[in-house]
Amino acid sequence: MSLPTPDADGLAYSAALTRRIADEIDATGGWIGFDRFMELALYAPGMGYYSGGARKFGAAGDFVTAPELSSTFGQTIGTQVAQLLALSAPNVIEVGAGSGRLAADLLLELERRSALPRSYGILDLSGELRARQRETIAERAPHLLDRVSWLDRLPQHFDGLVLANELLDAMPVHLVAWRSEGICERGVCIEQGQFAWRDRPASGHLLERAQALTEECSLLPGYLSEICLAAPAWVAAWGNIIGRGALLLIDYGFPRREYYHAQRDAGTLMCHYRHHAHGEPFYLPGLQDITAHVDFTAIVEAGCEAGLDFLGYTTQSSFLLNCGLPEVLGRTPAEDSARYLPLANAAQKLISPAEMGELFKVIALGRGITETLIGFVQGDRSETL
Repeated sequence: MSLPTPDADGLAYSAALTRRIADEIDATGGWIGFDRFMELALYAPGMGYYSGGARKFGAAGDFVTAPELSSTFGQTIGTQVAQLLALSAPNVIEVGAGSGRLAADLLLELERRSALPRSYGILDLSGELRARQRETIAERAPHLLDRVSWLDRLPQHFDGLVLANELLDAMPVHLVAWRSEGICERGVCIEQGQFAWRDRPASGHLLERAQALTEECSLLPGYLSEICLAAPAWVAAWGNIIGRGALLLIDYGFPRREYYHAQRDAGTLMCHYRHHAHGEPFYLPGLQDITAHVDFTAIVEAGCEAGLDFLGYTTQSSFLLNCGLPEVLGRTPAEDSARYLPLANAAQKLISPAEMGELFKVIALGRGITETLIGFVQGDRSETL
């Protein structure tokens, strides 16, 4: 594996987090589950990938998200956001707001539609990202900055829209190995001073979920994949919080039977470093992102069991087209090629089956919403869940 080498400060930063993780492994008897390794690598206070100071998004970071591609993304989903705010309450909470680009674009679009929310809360664990979000909004929409606040925890009650773009894929996952002798949880130990894999018999709720998947998806010995318990639990928590409103979640993933397909027998775990995608989660902890695809069936099950209604599921391509992407693109004259062509190229990436259009999905869950949501009027994929 040939990846760019970080500078001395980056190497020192990663080395410090490596020691932090190794200390925890030693303190817990020489083994931690991969979910805990992933949690520390991404979110250890002041040291993890998302809680530290590394630049993550855009050309200077490790990957490019949809809002970073073009303002047309935020402008287009503004159609759905405006409808949901009108059907519930004029409040937005964005969870995991990245660089703040989506918040800025959405606020400007909602202002254009005379549909500004009364409040726009951002829930993010990273002090560095909070500072960058404030800077982005102050630069792109300075007159709307006073509507934005930063939250430290989930509210006790909320009416309005909860929005998350590429959040669920970064929640810690368990690694599970199906073996002839039984179902094992894959964890992390130290061998010769390095992180190494070690399997243990799975137990508790993880074993129950793995056994259910074995029957539902006909999984055989030799199969390796992820089970995310954190994302369904996070969705279920909103079932106790939302009074009238919706969760609108955008991420990459599959329905369960596609996720745990027989041919996907090595799972979906992926790392992102300086625009290189690879499968080595032990590489430079704290300096790279670690992700796994989302089991959207588990998300729907968790939401519905928590009392939320299932409002829609479709591809990002269908969602953006339903919300009027061509009309948003048409605001820029095609004759103005210097402005139009970059927007058109970005729009193509957002909806192309070969880019983000099919792999990324949009799902909505809510309470007290009876009207059909604009983003799901065509291209419904609910029957695949």
